[in-house]
Amino acid sequence: MTEAIRIVVNGDAREVPAGLRVAGLLAHLGLPADRVAIERNLEILPRSQWPAAAVEPGDRFEIVHMVGGG
Repeated sequence: MTEAIRIVVNGDAREVPAGLRVAGLLAHLGLPADRVAIERNLEILPRSQWPAAAVEPGDRFEIVHMVGGG
């Protein structure tokens, strides 16, 4: 059994696999990495840091989807 950690995403508590990086979190959540902005623990997380930034127990994420239209 894979160990899970507890985080909050957009106000909802979730359990996710331990050891994820932020880029992996997006994949786990089924979100398109090219159309989101991420705030972690009240700070904007630059896209360049997503591959290396570890998801830690208790992290709070706000993930905003960019929507195009006309």
